[in-house]
Amino acid sequence: MTESISDLLPGLRRLGMGQRRMTMTDMTYGSGVSESSGDVHSFPKKSMPARNAYQLIHDSLKFDGDPTLNCATFLTTWMEPEAEKLIMENLGKNRVDIDEYEATERIHQRCLAHLHELWSGEQGKDATGTVVVGSSEGIMLGGLAMKWRWRQRRQAAGKDASRPNIVFGANAQVALEKTARYFDIESRLVPVSAESHFCLDTRKALEMIDENTIGMYVILGSTYTGHYEDVEEMARLLDKLQEETGLDVPIHVDGASGAFVAPFAHPDLRWDFRVPRVVSISTSGHKFGLTYPGIGWVLWRAPEYLPDGLTFELSYLGGVEKTFTLNFSHPACFMIAQYYQFIRFGREGYARVMNACMYHARLMSVALEATGAYECISDMHRPRGQHGFSEETRLAAADLFAKTLNISCSGADPAPNQPFNYGLPEVAFRFTDWFIEKHPTANQDVISTLMRVRGWIIPNYPLPPDTDRLRVMRVVIKEASSEDFVNRLVRDLMWATQTMLDTQSQTLGEALSTPLAKSTSTSDLAHSIARSGNVTMSDNMKHSHWQGILDKIGELKDSKAQQPKMELLDNGSKKSVYEKSC
Repeated sequence: MTESISDLLPGLRRLGMGQRRMTMTDMTYGSGVSESSGDVHSFPKKSMPARNAYQLIHDSLKFDGDPTLNCATFLTTWMEPEAEKLIMENLGKNRVDIDEYEATERIHQRCLAHLHELWSGEQGKDATGTVVVGSSEGIMLGGLAMKWRWRQRRQAAGKDASRPNIVFGANAQVALEKTARYFDIESRLVPVSAESHFCLDTRKALEMIDENTIGMYVILGSTYTGHYEDVEEMARLLDKLQEETGLDVPIHVDGASGAFVAPFAHPDLRWDFRVPRVVSISTSGHKFGLTYPGIGWVLWRAPEYLPDGLTFELSYLGGVEKTFTLNFSHPACFMIAQYYQFIRFGREGYARVMNACMYHARLMSVALEATGAYECISDMHRPRGQHGFSEETRLAAADLFAKTLNISCSGADPAPNQPFNYGLPEVAFRFTDWFIEKHPTANQDVISTLMRVRGWIIPNYPLPPDTDRLRVMRVVIKEASSEDFVNRLVRDLMWATQTMLDTQSQTLGEALSTPLAKSTSTSDLAHSIARSGNVTMSDNMKHSHWQGILDKIGELKDSKAQQPKMELLDNGSKKSVYEKSC
């Protein structure tokens, strides 16, 4: 007689094949596991299912901002799926284990050779350099090498070598100051000003140099404003100083961002090993090298500029290896991804990406200045040789930008960049003096906060010491920043500006709750705003122009639109003002 299924169940259960009771840990949600279920600062006492651990962390990270909308960062936030696949396939490889991973080391050497050629190293010579975790490590190694070479010269001459100093602009990124502090080198910070474009003043730098100066850091792309410091001019002044005093002061170029922009967007600019006084260059592969963090590079002009005392030989990994990095073990996968970008894009592809970034940064700069509410501290959109914001420079920038739109050339041709100032594709901007005069309570921190409402991350920060009374907002244009990106960003900045002004006579809740009058497409918005401001504007025109922009983007509330009224001021001049802030 055939047994029923109920007769078989006890045996099946003994074999683990029958029904079992659901436990709390079978459930992803409802398992009682969360960050608040215990002390998150104590090492966990019990394990949890992989699915639950993943979901717990995954959900927690949803509170992070969107990397693509993080306009503050210079870092790469997107790579092609093929590059990501290579990263995943090589996550477990340790870059320093060259005996075990010979093919990976060959890729390392190829990358160094590519950069040696890109930065105009001597032809026929092997590259001297290494991959590092980021440009900060490269900066430190460059500084250490200059210190050791200076110390060797001083000791050989029987002179005191206990008080080294290094000279760089007050606009320097923190890694430069870390180098000085960590390795007992005096920092000599050169004050910056509007006249020096908020970066290194070469004449003032010269005054700070003495016999204890180990070298100079010159920055190709200031974090604050995107300006390139003038490497060639600084080298010329140092050459003259050596002729007059005998002081031989080398230059390390901090090319964290610019060393991957200038070769493609500004190939005529002499900043690299074409300048004899440049002894080393560092860069971040994870910025405009188009690779995920963390990867950087440092190269020296020749082996003699890297003192032997900084190099160690190791044999405990299976073969003899020379190492001169501060960090030891680090993943090989990002270096492999860098090599993928080199052979995937080549010179043509990198040029197309950098030219597109420059174009989009100029579009945004010209559009912002056309609103009358904002001026750019960055100058990469202005005609070559023009710096600073005025009605004249604004119009000159808008006119030149419009003309370059008609230049017929390939996307890899740097010709459209040539009439403009050198610089990174970075837009550093602030309220115009006119806007602040009309709206004394306007606050850029409010703009930064309101932009968060729409997902954007835009920092508002003070400029370097001596100029820190000025605060600027920053947008870094990267590979993934399209024209639609710029259109939407400009539209939301206008929305944030209007909402801030509305709160001067309403609560923030009232200002945010008012629905838009119409839904307007952002297509071609930045170009449209840029064109609309291509005339000299009086103060009265600026008010009506702002109203026109709000109407264009659908932020003007038809039922509550305020018309400007004329008011006669004490000095007899007529100015346009609003009963309610526009």
